Amino acid sequence: MKHPETTDGLIEQLIDVGRTAVERGFVLASGGNLSARLPGSREYVVTGSGTWLDRLTPEDFTVMNLDGETVGGSPKPSSEWKLHQRTYRVRDDVNAIVHIHPQHAVLVDALGHEIRLLTLDHAVYVRSVGRTVFHPNGSDALADTAAEQAREHNCVLMAHHGCSALGEDIGMAFRRAMNLEEAATATYRALLLGDTKTTFPVTADEAIQHA
Repeated sequence: MKHPETTDGLIEQLIDVGRTAVERGFVLASGGNLSARLPGSREYVVTGSGTWLDRLTPEDFTVMNLDGETVGGSPKPSSEWKLHQRTYRVRDDVNAIVHIHPQHAVLVDALGHEIRLLTLDHAVYVRSVGRTVFHPNGSDALADTAAEQAREHNCVLMAHHGCSALGEDIGMAFRRAMNLEEAATATYRALLLGDTKTTFPVTADEAIQHA
């Protein structure tokens, strides 16, 4: 999935990701939100308030800048717009953010277990998982603590809420979100079998080097 060169292209890809996220059970109804920007831009598009990710149209997106100002599109951005804004401000290399509510990731974390990376794909794409304690959605506390975690991690889990996955393009952000949920599902199944220790045996860099 090549990162688009126009804002219209960003919106088209985000619509496709939103539909797929709902089809795969990563989010329900008006939960979750998506955003993307062109490389180097101080403006980004984000899903509007109350939008359902499987029913998005181009009119459902708001254009905002990194100062938190609405500069185009739908006049009411997602209540989580700060989550996206603050992350973009600390990560110049990130051009897309997928914020969804994956069931196993949230459940495993809520039960006090670390999500374990078990496969090569988990290690390569997720690599590490940041975490925040619970903060109300749309709050400065949530946006700021998630952005602080995003300085070191491309996947950030928000307790009792959901996750944000970051990428240099939309495809990579969604790939990371999917791999995080797959890792959480695998962790959940391992726990059911009584296993509490198994993880990927080496670092991702070592695995690639010796492949």
